[in-house]
Amino acid sequence: MSVAETSHQDRYGLPISTASSEAAEAYRAGIDLMLSSWPGAAEAFERAIARDPNFALAHIGRARILAFYQQGDAARQRAATARDLVGRCGTARERGHVDTLALAVEGKSAAALASALQHLETWPRDAVVMSLPLGAFGLFAFSGMADHDQARQDLCERYAADYGDDWWFLTNHGWAMTENGRVAQGRAMTERALAMRRDNAYAVHALLHAMFEDGAVADADALVAQWIGGYDRSGILYGHICWHQALGALDRGDAATALSIYADVLQPSVNAAPPLNTMSDCASLLWRLSADGHTVPAALWADAEAHARSYFPRSSLPFVEVHMALLAAATGDQAALEQRLGLIEQRLADGQFGAGPVVPRIFRALNAFARGNHRACVSELEPALADVVRIGGSHAQREIIEDTFIVAAIRSGELSKARALLDRRLHRRPSSRDARWRAAAGG
Repeated sequence: MSVAETSHQDRYGLPISTASSEAAEAYRAGIDLMLSSWPGAAEAFERAIARDPNFALAHIGRARILAFYQQGDAARQRAATARDLVGRCGTARERGHVDTLALAVEGKSAAALASALQHLETWPRDAVVMSLPLGAFGLFAFSGMADHDQARQDLCERYAADYGDDWWFLTNHGWAMTENGRVAQGRAMTERALAMRRDNAYAVHALLHAMFEDGAVADADALVAQWIGGYDRSGILYGHICWHQALGALDRGDAATALSIYADVLQPSVNAAPPLNTMSDCASLLWRLSADGHTVPAALWADAEAHARSYFPRSSLPFVEVHMALLAAATGDQAALEQRLGLIEQRLADGQFGAGPVVPRIFRALNAFARGNHRACVSELEPALADVVRIGGSHAQREIIEDTFIVAAIRSGELSKARALLDRRLHRRPSSRDARWRAAAGG
């Protein structure tokens, strides 16, 4: 098949090299399902491939879904197939698209980010490539940059005119503004995106982050209760959306509801989310419960750690390493903690760990906290708080490090340090949990 044989386009008006109308339709559906974090994207890409086995874009889309679920070998094989096919019959845009996504699938994050930014200069409406740098788990967030929140907002603003009122773009632009401190504007834009496409779990997720930053716990509870019934539990963000609901329960001091959500949705045996989501949601919620003084059954910790070890046996992204440290510290697995810390320090020495020394400090601080040495925890974390942003993820996820610092400062009697951080957080968002800590710190 030659490129000239097709006049099909994606939803953004970009030509796609397939002669099959059915393959083109399935591909467009798969992209929308993937961008909205809705079930069915993998099946749509498979339908497109069945109709046209030489359709490179469908193969790389399928590779992207496989990579989400950490099926690395299968993802890399699909990426290699896509590269071969697009090299024989793809356009320049399609070759750039496939190569950029393949780099991401292969774990070559820095090269993928550079390729994505260069590609967008010529084809700004290539939404799948645009999606790679965005989000809490995107290439900007996991780059080790201290200003990745600003970078995401800048990227969206640069190309806003190219997308107009597109529901996917508004979702991401709104969330970028929320994470960068423009919460009211970000929330309004994300609400508009959700109104345009209700079957958009990514927008619900982004809106929950805006509500978290607003301190709007009741709004978040109402959103989840009203919306979640139409979202299948197999959805990639189902568990994480419920994790936000559990955070709201903790804010109210309702540990029983948070643990119930954990048992029903989040624990590895029932959670259909990708391993990164499952691992981070489980580790962070259990740690928050424990730090807040609630009893967490040892079996829950052991189960979460075993699941995480099976998927992340080797030194990985800073965000992953911090959550693995939470699990190792909580379970008292000193050997695992020291082994991973040693590998991180070696990667730092080799210049291969972009987040810098903040992660080793977090490791030592979490270990000290779990062993009851709260003064040592404060000492390790205090100079690192400004750099926690470099581990990636969202504000809501990274706040666990601040929470640990506050609780450690209160327990070690360093109340002025706890109050100082609580004062800074008060200017960002109100929180009933912070109010309880403020009372405990005498503020």
